[in-house]
Amino acid sequence: MMTRLAVAWLIATVIAPASADAQSGANPLVDAVKNQYGIVKGYLAKTAEKVPEEVWSFQPTPEVRTFGQLIGHVADSQFSICSAAADEKPPQTGIEKAMKSKAELTKALAESTAYCDRIANGMDDKKGMEPIKFFGGMQPRAMVLSFNVAHDFEHYGNLVTYMRLKNIVPPSSEGQR
Repeated sequence: MMTRLAVAWLIATVIAPASADAQSGANPLVDAVKNQYGIVKGYLAKTAEKVPEEVWSFQPTPEVRTFGQLIGHVADSQFSICSAAADEKPPQTGIEKAMKSKAELTKALAESTAYCDRIANGMDDKKGMEPIKFFGGMQPRAMVLSFNVAHDFEHYGNLVTYMRLKNIVPPSSEGQR
């Protein structure tokens, strides 16, 4: 029963909207990337909002980032990756190292998300297929934005582990208990 509910939820909230966007628009590639980004940016924003200030300095082992540093890394990376997709210089850098508080890191995350939204919203499939230099090779612009999605999900997975260690239910698991 739970598996059927999970599959139904996945189809209704993730797969069906992505398919509808791709079929209804003139830009199925960029629309699909924006849909996937919408999922992860929502999880990240809810995570930043949900996790209390005292957890932001939590570091499970000395070799890994703190919770706050992970949020700062995501913000830095979003500015860097999305600016690469737009052939621009990142509007902000150094967030992970300079910012410590929940308020300033949450603001930086929101600003980096808004920046990526602006870049994606200004792109159509034709522009998305233009090759640009990225990580030493040539990649279509839309794939650079897709890399941002993958990178965000990678670090959301880290944040989920931190939340679980602190007995906090991650946003992606809410309502599934």
